[in-house]
Parts: sequence; C-alpha cells; structure tokens
Amino acid sequence: MGFERVELRCPRDLDPRPSWTLGDVLAELDALDATRRAAPPTPLKQPPHWVNGVGTREKAFVMRVDGYDEDDLEDEDDGTSAGKSRALMAKGARFSCNDLQSSDSEDELDGQVTPYNLMEKRDLAKSILLELESEHHLKVQEEVRSKLALLEVCHQNEIHRTISAFARLQKYAESRKEIDRRLDVHFQRRMAEVLDKHLSMVQRDHEQKSQIVERRIRDDAALEEAKRKEQAVKEEKLRQERAQQEAEARQKEAAKLAAEARKTAFEAAKKEAAEKQAAKLRDAAATSQSSPDLQNNIADIKVFGVKYALEAESRRYALVQNQVPENIHHNKEFSKYDRQIAKSISKLMPTTDSVRARASELIKALDGQDCPRPISCCLFANKIISIVKSRNTKDRTFGNLAFACGYVMLLVTNQVPDAMDYLLAEFNRVCIYTVPKHLHALNAEARNRDYYRLIGYQEENGQFESTESYLTYVVAYVKLYAAMIQTEIKGVRHPHGLAEGWKWLAMFLNSLPATTATACALHAFLKMAGFALHKKYGSQFMKILYVISRYFLPALKEQGNKMQAEAVNNLQNYLNDKIYLEEPEGQYLVQQLLSKELFM
Repeated sequence: MGFERVELRCPRDLDPRPSWTLGDVLAELDALDATRRAAPPTPLKQPPHWVNGVGTREKAFVMRVDGYDEDDLEDEDDGTSAGKSRALMAKGARFSCNDLQSSDSEDELDGQVTPYNLMEKRDLAKSILLELESEHHLKVQEEVRSKLALLEVCHQNEIHRTISAFARLQKYAESRKEIDRRLDVHFQRRMAEVLDKHLSMVQRDHEQKSQIVERRIRDDAALEEAKRKEQAVKEEKLRQERAQQEAEARQKEAAKLAAEARKTAFEAAKKEAAEKQAAKLRDAAATSQSSPDLQNNIADIKVFGVKYALEAESRRYALVQNQVPENIHHNKEFSKYDRQIAKSISKLMPTTDSVRARASELIKALDGQDCPRPISCCLFANKIISIVKSRNTKDRTFGNLAFACGYVMLLVTNQVPDAMDYLLAEFNRVCIYTVPKHLHALNAEARNRDYYRLIGYQEENGQFESTESYLTYVVAYVKLYAAMIQTEIKGVRHPHGLAEGWKWLAMFLNSLPATTATACALHAFLKMAGFALHKKYGSQFMKILYVISRYFLPALKEQGNKMQAEAVNNLQNYLNDKIYLEEPEGQYLVQQLLSKELFM
C-alpha cells in the first residue's frame, strides 16, 4: 500500500533564522502585523475562481505518490534541500480531477503556478491543509508573542537591577565621600594636635634651655660667693680651733678633777653602805637573840622554791647591795642620769622607730664615762620595770608595750651585758614569782606587815594595797618578764632567752603550790611566752600543759573562792581554746619589723 505525502508550498529555506536578534524579531513582527492589517480578511473556504468570472485556468492540485515507506520519507525530509524537493516534485506522477484539465507544460513542471481561469473544485484535504497552516501561523505568532513578553519582562527586570545597582553605587559613593570627609577632619585634627604638641615641646625645650642657662649663671655666681665665704670660714675656723683647743684643755683638766671627786664620793658611799649593811645584820642578830617571838614569826613562813633559783636570787641581791649605794635616786650627783633614763623610757612606744631610738639613747647613757656602770645599769633596770606603774596595765595595749620593752631590754643587754643581772635582780625584788618563789604563812600570826612586804604588797600612807591590785601588778610584772624572755632577734644573742623561760616554767610547776597568785602568774607567763615555747619545744611543752591540766588545776579548784575561780577559768580557757597556737597580739608586727628592717 502506498502513502501520500502532503507538504506546504512554502520551501524549507524560508524558515526563520534561529540567530536573529531581538531587533530583527521586532522588525519582522511589525512587518507581519502591518501586512495582516492591510490585507482583507479571507474565509477559511474560498469559492472557486470561476465563480468570480475568471477564465484563466489555474494549475490543478499536484500530488506525488512514491513507493517509499514512512521512515524513508521522514529521512528524506530531514536531509533534502530546496533543489531536491523540486526534483522529487518533477519525478512524481501528476493527477488531475475529472472536472479540471491538466497541462504538461514546462511551467507546471518547473513548479510555477499560474492562476486558473476556470472555477476549480476544492476538496476536504486542501481545506484541512489551509486550516492547519492557519493554526500553525497563529501558534507561531502566540509563541513569538509569549517569548517577546518574557524578553520584555527580563529586560524590565534587568533595567530595575541596573537602576538598583546604580542607586547602591551612588549610595556607596556618598558613604565613601562621608567617610573620606570624616577621615580628613580626623587627620586635620590629629595634625593640629601633633603640631600643637610639637610646638609645646619646642617651647618647653626653649624654656628648659633658658632655665639651664640662668641656673648656670646663678651657679657661677653662687660658686664665686661660696669661694669667698669658704675663705672667710677657713679663717674663722682656724681661729675657733685655736680657741677650742684651749677650751678643751681646760675642760679635760676640770673633768679629770670631777672624775676623781666622783670616784672618791662613790668609794665613800660604797663604804658607808657596807657599814650600814653590817650594822643591820648585827642589829638583826641581836634582835633575834633578844626577841624569840620575831624568830618564831620568821620560822612560821614557808618558802617554796628550787634551791638553784633561790641561790641565783641571793647572788643578784648581793651584787646590787655591794655595787650600788642606797638611795641613789635621791643622790644629787646621779639624779641627772636618773632623769635622762626615765625621760627616754617614758617616750617608748610599741613601734619600730621608737624602739630603735630608745635603745640607742639608753645604750649611749649606759656607756657614758661620767656615771659608773653599776649605777647606770641599776637606774636602767629600775626605770624600765617601773613602766608597769606608770602605764595602765589593764589596757589591751599593755601587751604591745611589754613586747616593745622586751626588745629594748634585749638590745641594751646585748651591748651592755652587765645590765641583765640588774634587770633580773629588779624583777625578783618587785615580784617574787619571777624567781620563781612563793612565801606561805603557816598561821594567822605570821600574816603580819612584814609578811606582806616580803611577798610584794605596796604600802602607801601606812596602808597596804588591795589583793586585787596586788594580783594586777603580779600579772603585769610576769608579762613583762615573759615578753623579755621570748624576744628573739636574728643575729643577736639573748643572755636570758627561751631556755631560761623553760627552766622557769619547770621550776614553777615543780616547787610552787596552786594558789590564786601562782595561777595568775602562770596564766600571764603562758599568755605571753606560750606560743614561742610551743614553737620551740613542741611535744615537751604539751607535757607541761598536761601537768597543768592534770595536777595544777584540780589542786586550785579545791580552794574555791571567787578569785581562784576566775584564775581557774583563765587557765582552763587557755588550754581548751589552744591559745598557745596563736601569736600574742603585738608580738608579730614588732618582731617582723625589727628583724627585717633593723637587723636583717
């Protein structure tokens, strides 16, 4: 079975070029639109030309029937050009309708169509072909319009993006101009500041140079004036040296005479004191032989103490009695040194500068050649310990003052070793518990005025002080003694240091009974020196505390009066609160400052 192939008369070479530009497309569309408007509308089915009276006979409808398959026809359509299509049309067989005439002329063979003069009959295929052509034409137009609309939208979007880009660029340019303007202003301001600073420096340098020149001129003038004055001073100095040499010669002669006079007076006073002591001993012996009642009173007082401590006390007492005459405080010859030492000690404060200044003054006073060494040491010991009476011992700051006194004692005795014996003798005189020693009256008759004088009660206007006042002074003297014992300075040897304090504590607990006075003295000693003893002796010190807790406190509690209860509470709190682990108030600062600033 054969196939028919119907193709448009429009050759393939007339298809639109795919490389047209947008302008070419727009021009072509405008031309098509103008052509469409100029041509009158034609109906889908055209009447034959013979109806209009046209006598010219048009060429009949040409069909070509080939013996090829559909696939061959499709391949042939894709690969043939315009020339080949005309050849195929020439090779094909021509048909003519029954009512139409056909021509075998060369014009028809060449594809040139001449209008028919007679009315030809149109069949259904041609109408369908025309209709398909019209639809194809409309579809192409619609596609072209849609592509044009899309291109227009893209063009408008591109225009908007370009405008937005230009606006951003303009805004960026304005912002850069503003930034450049600000940078220019900042740079100008900075340049102005640098220029001002430079000018100020130049002006300052000029002023400094001017001042240097003026100072140099003044120095030169002052140097000339100093040379003149120096020459005058030299002449005056030579004159004064000659006068001073003459005056020193006279003073040395007078001092030599005065030293001989003092030596004579001291020997006389010493001889008089020895005679008085011998007379007292003779009177006491005579009285004891003639008065058996007084002998019984002395025998009724029991002395508690270690033999070693009592012998040391006797040696110190004998030293003072043999070396120092009585009533030296009322002696006009030594009253000047007494006032000097007392004034220096009265200025003592618990500060580094005060300790340094007072120690230097006292060492200078004790090393003086005008006053004998035993008398000056005795005056120093009496004044430094009497600070207990001149200051408020109940004040919390007394502990700080006691530590300051301890440092002064150590510094002075390190330079003047003889002063330590006089200090200990004075401690033993004012407070028997610094020996340590305790006197106990065996009966009521023994508790007379002599007994109270022996244990240290102070008498004023014929009346003894109260027991509370007595215990207050006992505590103060023991605190001062303990402060001196525990004081340590790096590089300074202590003649009576912690080792002696350890001996004192052992002798105290081994020989003295548990009374109110001994409890107060023990608590005062531990409060000031307990931290240093624990730091040095450790477990041995803990054994001492165990003895106090196991034996001393129970014996003290058995007595049961009010003052003893207070003493018991103080010792109990010291043990329970472990106060020996805490540095006593005022000791750390003074020791730190002295050891680091003065002696490191």
